[in-house]
Amino acid sequence: MDAWFTSMAAAAATTFTVLVLLRAAWHKVADFGTFNGYVADYRLLSEALVEPAAKALAAVEFLAVVLLVYPATVRAGALLTVALFGLYGLAMAVNIGRGRTRIECGCGGPAQRLSPALLVRNALLAAIAVLPAIFAASPLGFAEAAVAVTAGLLTWFVYNVIEQLLANDGHMRLSL
Repeated sequence: MDAWFTSMAAAAATTFTVLVLLRAAWHKVADFGTFNGYVADYRLLSEALVEPAAKALAAVEFLAVVLLVYPATVRAGALLTVALFGLYGLAMAVNIGRGRTRIECGCGGPAQRLSPALLVRNALLAAIAVLPAIFAASPLGFAEAAVAVTAGLLTWFVYNVIEQLLANDGHMRLSL
């Protein structure tokens, strides 16, 4: 692939991933008590570990953002993000497998119950997040950087619309 294209894709993916993580991390710390309850609802940890795990998840999301915004650490941030999305997907899959789908995912954004669609979403988020780890972004000019950031923002807006549609679908299924 052309180095210019991969650099642009990596920069757009970084922008998108930073926005997803910032929203998720902010959601966790802005209403930590509720998020702590979400972690407990997954029933994967003993009660004594729920709060430390909830704090650690929020902190690691913020750490991933910091790593992603610095060119020297973007690969580490991307890999950390992929690991987070994988961990979250695994926790969701375990509960879906147990038949426990009436759990709020705790991802930030509109309230969503666990579903296979969320597993697909997390896989896609991980695939996007890995781009900066695979394709090192070479320095971009101002115009190229503006296009990449705009592409990342546009992707984030589309992502938010899809998230709302998934949430609406879940709420509609509950009311039927």
